[in-house]
Amino acid sequence: MTTILGISAFYHDAAAAIVRDGKIIAAAQEERFTRKKGDSSFPAHAIDYCLRAAGIDESEIDHVVFYEHPLTHFERLMTVYHLSAPHSLKSYLEAFPTWLTNKLWTDRVIARELDWKKPIQFCDHHLSHAAAAFYPSPFEEAAILTIDGVGEWSTTTYGMGRGNHIELLKEIRFPNSVGLLYSAFTFFTGFKINSGEYKLMGLAPYGKTKYVDLIFDKLINVGEDGSVQLNQRYFDYVGGLAMTNAAFAELFGGAPREPESEITQREMDIAASIQAVLNEIVLKMARHVKAETGAKNLVLAGGVALNVVSTGLLSRQGIFDEIWIQPAAGDSGSSLGAALWYWHQRLGNKRVVEKPDGMQGSFLGPAILPESEADDRVLEKLGAVWESLPEQQLQERMAQLIAEGKVVAVARGRMEWGPRALGARSILGDARSPKMQTHMNIKIKFRESFRPFAPMVLAEDATTYFDITQESPYMLLAYPVRDEQRISLTEEQRKLWGIDLLNVPRSKIPAVTHVDYSARVQTIDTTRNPFIYGVISAFKRQTGCSVIINTSFNVRGEPIVNTVEDAYRCFMATDIDCLVAGNRLLERHKQNNAPMTDEERDTWLRRFDLD
Repeated sequence: MTTILGISAFYHDAAAAIVRDGKIIAAAQEERFTRKKGDSSFPAHAIDYCLRAAGIDESEIDHVVFYEHPLTHFERLMTVYHLSAPHSLKSYLEAFPTWLTNKLWTDRVIARELDWKKPIQFCDHHLSHAAAAFYPSPFEEAAILTIDGVGEWSTTTYGMGRGNHIELLKEIRFPNSVGLLYSAFTFFTGFKINSGEYKLMGLAPYGKTKYVDLIFDKLINVGEDGSVQLNQRYFDYVGGLAMTNAAFAELFGGAPREPESEITQREMDIAASIQAVLNEIVLKMARHVKAETGAKNLVLAGGVALNVVSTGLLSRQGIFDEIWIQPAAGDSGSSLGAALWYWHQRLGNKRVVEKPDGMQGSFLGPAILPESEADDRVLEKLGAVWESLPEQQLQERMAQLIAEGKVVAVARGRMEWGPRALGARSILGDARSPKMQTHMNIKIKFRESFRPFAPMVLAEDATTYFDITQESPYMLLAYPVRDEQRISLTEEQRKLWGIDLLNVPRSKIPAVTHVDYSARVQTIDTTRNPFIYGVISAFKRQTGCSVIINTSFNVRGEPIVNTVEDAYRCFMATDIDCLVAGNRLLERHKQNNAPMTDEERDTWLRRFDLD
């Protein structure tokens, strides 16, 4: 047996993954253990978990692979600092110490942390993305497209995967980057880079695309092949400390929005405009890749692949027969890609294509078991009160509670790999409720009211509710709600704009229908998620509807809960009505603990930096 440990670290969202003889054994992000969202530090806790899941210690690892080449990354930084001096001096002084003491010596850091005596292997950043996308996919061969901010030098690549071999054919290089363009608008609209991109995407349907021509005229030149050139006169990320500059602000009518300040129509229109630009670029890239490779199917990774609006549009265009996206498409997923690349491409081992794919539903993290004496002791110490139910009875009870309008959190089975909660660490609700979106955003998630929730739907019923062209098990594709599910707007409602649109029911499943009639769909099947399939099936029997809300089990700024203790503390700090932990059902009104006071809740929330 050959065991390979893949690692990503030191930039954002550090993670580890273990692959044994080509089979994914475990994978997890460091943030889930440290409770620091996007934690970029060396993933010691994630590695420790992966080793325990594999039943080994450090001495039994055969190969360690890091997800990028630090020296090449450093070469890019030094080149940029040199060419942009003296403007880059402050950025240089801020970044250089961490490189000299840590990042430049990644191999030594890993060797010290793992007591590792053998050479550390390194994989190109975008090759790690490509491997994470292709090797677990259900395709024997497929075109590959990776799009992110920047790796070493690459910002976008495309190529082909066949059998166990990947070949990247062309790239776009820094400073021209679709990901950095989108991040610049994330920054300008007052959201945090590397986490606020979801907010910018969610805000887009509230605005009008009034700035599209301006963006194409002043900021970016896009070729018919999807290649991009950014006009650096308006940006500051090359050698600077911000994403945009004064010239950018002048184009868009004033200074960047202050974080946490009121969102105005300007921000909504900017969000709508940059989303439309991104959609056009992604489609052009995909058409070019199709023309160059002739491939039937496409796999994607890189942070931009998490933009469900663009990927859903790509799916509906039918350029490829089917697309498949790595559930952990960002840098965390590259730890897995690096390990799979080394097994298949460097060691030359045969690839076995798994169906429906090789990701095991993306449930690769630590488990909360149906029955565990250790978890019982934790809950008892916290003062929890629960009843344990057989699985089928628990599913029926959960469905009944959701149908009654209750919010039910679930922490059960192995934790999800990637940014999406897929049913193992989720908060569930009734999609038919017109008030549920606002209630869950304000009273449970403590976040902006405009942020949308995703529908979970039985895979076989998906086309009843959505114009969906393929399965979407990882909540990475947005599709329109079908016409027959929609509710027509009145004349008065048509006159509304901006956030006022939020409170207008637009379909028979209003809590998961965005203002543009789209939804970020998650299809549920018996292979990947049999427990949640049973819950929704019971809900369908009780209500006739096979759609429920799914959002991640956390509050704003908090990583998705990992342990039963994380789950109980979040449950008690919010207005969640019920918690399912393993096979235990906890109801709020039966807990011995008094609800948190507003002061206690504020203290708890301050543990987490706002995202």
